[in-house]
Amino acid sequence: MPPIEGFRREANMFVEGSAAGLRADEFVLSNLSPSVAQRRFALGVVLVLLVVFVIVAGPLSGLPLRRVDAFIPAYGTAIFVIDSITAALLFAQFSVLRSHALLALANGYFLTALIAIPWTLTFPGVLAPEGGLGGGLQSTVWLYVLSHAGFALFAIVYTLLKDADPMGALSPRSIRARVLATVGSVTALVCCATVFVTAGHAFLPRIMLDTAEVSYLWYYVIGPMAGLFVVALVLLWLRQRSVLDLWLMLVLFAYVIEIALTAFPIPYRFSVGWYAGRVYGVFSGSLVLLTLMKEVTMLYGELLRAVVAQRREREVRLLTGDAVAATVAHEIKQPLSAMTMDAGTSLRWLDRATPNIEEAKAALQQIVNNGHRMGAVIDNIRTLFKTEARIRTSLDVNNLIREALALVRYDLQTHRVAVQTDYNRSLPPIEGNEVQLQQVLVNLITNAIDSMATEDGDRVLSLRSKVCDSSSLMVSVEDVGKGVEPSAIDLIFKPQFTTKVHGMGMGLSICRSIIEAHGGQLWVTANLPRGAIFHFTLPIHRQH
Repeated sequence: MPPIEGFRREANMFVEGSAAGLRADEFVLSNLSPSVAQRRFALGVVLVLLVVFVIVAGPLSGLPLRRVDAFIPAYGTAIFVIDSITAALLFAQFSVLRSHALLALANGYFLTALIAIPWTLTFPGVLAPEGGLGGGLQSTVWLYVLSHAGFALFAIVYTLLKDADPMGALSPRSIRARVLATVGSVTALVCCATVFVTAGHAFLPRIMLDTAEVSYLWYYVIGPMAGLFVVALVLLWLRQRSVLDLWLMLVLFAYVIEIALTAFPIPYRFSVGWYAGRVYGVFSGSLVLLTLMKEVTMLYGELLRAVVAQRREREVRLLTGDAVAATVAHEIKQPLSAMTMDAGTSLRWLDRATPNIEEAKAALQQIVNNGHRMGAVIDNIRTLFKTEARIRTSLDVNNLIREALALVRYDLQTHRVAVQTDYNRSLPPIEGNEVQLQQVLVNLITNAIDSMATEDGDRVLSLRSKVCDSSSLMVSVEDVGKGVEPSAIDLIFKPQFTTKVHGMGMGLSICRSIIEAHGGQLWVTANLPRGAIFHFTLPIHRQH
């Protein structure tokens, strides 16, 4: 494959990769469909939750546990931090996708995060024996009820709004205003609820008999509360489509088990079931947070890859532009030099006292021929950017060598280079592009001339053609110049590597690309005692 075409293909591949990496509907959690592995993992989590519930409500139900005062602040802080971060991530997704459903779910997590503060402060024994903030025995348990019932209602609203059209017409400022308005509303709701359950705790139904004992009224409260979670779970099961829906169902299921553990086997604070219920609460709050954090990490990785791809694309474009410029300059140098020489020769024939019209015509005809060749070279460079098949015909390798020597005859004469040819007269034809293969031969011959230009002694250029094997021919271009350093043998065919002071480093790279595009190979060996030999093979033309 020619190097320029390879650069262009690589750039396209990176652009496509970066464009794919920026598609929100393909990577955002609320739109990404769950995989089979994720569904199986969710099923495994459900089974584990059920097994733990059975163990806690069965064999461990009679295990006595003492009150741990540090547990309550730790639990409340964990709930506040986890749900606050989850709400912030969901608000961020809403600002991008502008989904009514995401806004509702974000407010649900924000509600539970805020209520965790007064729940912790009003818990008996944290600030006061029967509850802080001016509350009493009933304040904490009713904040627990409001927190869970509120989250279940927000989950139901999320499910019902999943198919609603996004707020596409709103500006970014309006989106921020919408977020601030809902946050302010939830904050005001929590503040009002806190004032109500603390200042009016004496008027609340008496669920707690003391700081640990729970009355049977609790069963009448948790029934409707658990029913809200079941309704939310069923609705989400019927309408679930995304990974976020899958993990939210796990959260709702964990909440149902947590509520059940507060009543079974016995409704008592600081029992095994009560502690296990608090652990379930932290676990349920962490599920969506962990998946959102995973998504943020994934999206950051996609963004990083997209940025790297864009930079790589820019570098490739610059390199491609340099390669095109170097290729054009390199390939038209020889025809221009020949045209300049022929024009000077023509002027000298015409400036004689008796102008030699025939010789002048011959020189001008060479200018015309080189002009046509320059046009063919430019057209050939343009084909490097095309994917259609190149025009190839049956060619005689020996004729290609003769034509290439004719094109560089001026340089051969200027540098006093003797030419030796060893043609195999019975060579079969090859199939290839004449202009491209002439480029290869002219480049190799020109490099050989440049290599011998500064050397003393005889300057001999040898060209040989022979059958390499049953399916290919081999052409060798041999010089007695300064040769190629062993350390540079693997580098001279790479783009923009050159050993010449004013070289562009594209000639040999282009030659190898052309030969490989024809199905052959190009390499270099040392010509002892001095010089280098460039060999290339070409497949034999097969009759169809």
